[in-house]
Amino acid sequence: MNYAGFWRRLGAGLIDHILVYGIMGAFLSLIGMPVFSCQGGVSHCVHIINNHEFLIASLHINWGWLLVSAWLYFSFFESSKYQATPGMILLSMKITDYEKKKISFWRATGRFFASYLSSLFLCIGYIMIAFTPRKQALHDYIAKTLVLVTKP
Repeated sequence: MNYAGFWRRLGAGLIDHILVYGIMGAFLSLIGMPVFSCQGGVSHCVHIINNHEFLIASLHINWGWLLVSAWLYFSFFESSKYQATPGMILLSMKITDYEKKKISFWRATGRFFASYLSSLFLCIGYIMIAFTPRKQALHDYIAKTLVLVTKP
């Protein structure tokens, strides 16, 4: 069994993050444009910029949308019949449970949120991939998943 290593997984992660955050970032920018447009002249723009509560609320809403979008993207793709995100498909990988079976949406959800733990403390949870026998990150251990190479 070929387990996907650190660099291959990093490449897939970069592709997926560019896709999900790039598309959603562009979408949220388009939604935000009318809100932040300066149709009322310079004084209107200054009022919007000085309205810190409005800006903070907008940032929270945008981050919320990005989090929900990323959660759905990763969880739906990882639990789909392909068992992989587009980045993983491009780099010939798939996610399975310990019995090499497809994971459920809820396991993929747990894996997604556990991936934030892998990011804590200088990304040690991801660096673990290079040193564990089955090339698992911390979130793989938590979700009891494996990332396998589909084509060598």
